[in-house]
Amino acid sequence: MRIDEIIAARRPTFSVEFFPPKTAEATEQLYATAQALSYLEPDFVSVTYGAGGGTRDGTVEITKSLKDDFGFETMAHLSCVGETTEGLGATLDLIAAAGIENVFALRGDPPRGEGDFVQVEGGLRSAAELAAFVSAGWDFAIGGACFPEVHPEAPDLETDLSYLKTKVDSGAGFLITQLFFDNQVYFDFVRAARRRGIEVPILAGVIPVASFAQTKRICDLCDATIPAPLEAAFEAAGGDPEREFELGIAYAAQQCAELLIAGAPGIHFYALNRAPATRAVLGALRASRPWERTRGDTGALTGSAD
Repeated sequence: MRIDEIIAARRPTFSVEFFPPKTAEATEQLYATAQALSYLEPDFVSVTYGAGGGTRDGTVEITKSLKDDFGFETMAHLSCVGETTEGLGATLDLIAAAGIENVFALRGDPPRGEGDFVQVEGGLRSAAELAAFVSAGWDFAIGGACFPEVHPEAPDLETDLSYLKTKVDSGAGFLITQLFFDNQVYFDFVRAARRRGIEVPILAGVIPVASFAQTKRICDLCDATIPAPLEAAFEAAGGDPEREFELGIAYAAQQCAELLIAGAPGIHFYALNRAPATRAVLGALRASRPWERTRGDTGALTGSAD
């Protein structure tokens, strides 16, 4: 089923992001995580993309396996990095042949150790171009990324939103945010996007923290901010894994509940291929159903797919 149709039909949606494993042991862990989360019935899962062929083929293989073996609705990430349009077309044909109906269009980051993004000869230079390329030749539901704290390469929010509008106009039918911890950042971003005429649903990207050190490294890479009170709380845990895990679950559950009460159309969990933290938060949300306590006018957050 197409994810744009899922979002239109079900509110809220819950989804999980995985990445292709590189070893047999990691593959076993991924499938164990998928099995553990399947009981909570996420509305869809996505699989990230390895630039330059690193895990590119693995993306399609894992996405197909999660669909066929676990019954998930799936979305394959696709990146412009190191790819010609011919190569992108071949990958899209593989995705379609696997019965996958959803693609997440990304420009992508340069390979580790390299500097700025470089458009290869015969390739594309942006996610907006990729969305237009996919729209022109294939019948996929297309998702796109957005950045509540502004893309690291954008000079300001207005420039970032102007580009995001181009991405949506090129075919992206829904958006998923980069991870964030301060919900006001999300609320302000969505309202600013609506003022710019971006009306598609914007799902909130959340990471339930299991390891503060690992999460801090991820935030440093993607320029996501950890609020000072939250960072202080984790530092007070003194590096104790159990205390960090408990704090991470408690914070994420509260964060997601507030988002859903305010009318966010869905939560996309960055699970890092591990089940316990995401399972705990999603299980709590399924049990407490905070979206049934929605407050006020939520139209600005939910978008035009209501």
